[in-house]
Amino acid sequence: MINPYFDNIRKNLGFGFMRLPMIGEEVDIPQTKEMVDLFLQNGFNYFDTAHGYIGGKSELAIRECLSSRYPRESFILTNKLSGNYFSSQEEIRPLFQQQLTACGVEYFDFYLMHAMSAKGFASYKAFHAFETTLELKAEGKIRHMGISFHDKAEVLDQILTEYPQIEVVQIQFNFVDYEDEKVESRKCYEICRKHNKPVIVMEPVKGGSLVNLPQSAQKVFDHLNGGSNASYAIRFAAGFEGMMMVLSGMSTLEQMQDNISFMKDFQPLSQKEQEAVEKVRAIFRNQALIPCTGCRYCTEVCPQEIPIPEIFAALNDKRQSHAADFCGIDKAKDCVRCGQCENICPQNLNIRELLMVASEELGA
Repeated sequence: MINPYFDNIRKNLGFGFMRLPMIGEEVDIPQTKEMVDLFLQNGFNYFDTAHGYIGGKSELAIRECLSSRYPRESFILTNKLSGNYFSSQEEIRPLFQQQLTACGVEYFDFYLMHAMSAKGFASYKAFHAFETTLELKAEGKIRHMGISFHDKAEVLDQILTEYPQIEVVQIQFNFVDYEDEKVESRKCYEICRKHNKPVIVMEPVKGGSLVNLPQSAQKVFDHLNGGSNASYAIRFAAGFEGMMMVLSGMSTLEQMQDNISFMKDFQPLSQKEQEAVEKVRAIFRNQALIPCTGCRYCTEVCPQEIPIPEIFAALNDKRQSHAADFCGIDKAKDCVRCGQCENICPQNLNIRELLMVASEELGA
């Protein structure tokens, strides 16, 4: 199967190099190589990274596990221009070259303006980032320009109107965020369709939270035909018209095997499965869970090195009647309320207040 939007893309599942298997603080290279091999052997070829993923180790893993082992034309590689790594137009090209070198390639198939928002858009415009990226495209160093987006639909509409040269849009899209007023997944998707832009889906399982479901929601899926929780979430996202690619941040070989099993010969959700998803969505939305996806951007800038995603995960576990067992909970008290985490959070969470809530509810 050839992707209908770009003829060099095979199938519609992408391997996100954001949540790789780890051994302590280092990427588990042997397991990652095994996952890359399995992915390519089954006809998939789309890989996604960014300069800041895993503290800069994601791009290096691309080189060690993929680009140094396979012909360049055998895979599609997406990278991103992240706003927190440049502060002038003059710094963009050196950063881009650094990314090429780290990944061990001479060009990127897709290059996305990263984590775009109203504030970010103003900054990217001021530094002529779009124009510089279009120059890189003209030079053959990237094949396609796009954006990854975290904001309201009206902001996306403005960006796509001002820059019709944008070829693809990456949005957060899953069955819980579909009608969420903060994320506006459905509305953002509709804006992409309005501008005829193919969509790349990120967070289809919402950082894993749609895999580890509340017990009442799990019972709904248990009554289906034995598919994994991830299968229903990913197939939900992939079933919409215009979805070029669904990214999955796979961190174990078992997750890779599961995703391949239902995406190798993709089938949209049946009516029965769709009805189950709607029931799970309603249950999930009533849990008052913190919508943290575990991207870890916040921990990169926290001066106190607070493990924010782990603390929020522990609180969510408690609210779902699961055991909340995390030894770093007491670190929530170390917050100095500087706000750097909130400035970079793509979910626009009130992290400082939520850390106080976590400390109180978890008894830290």
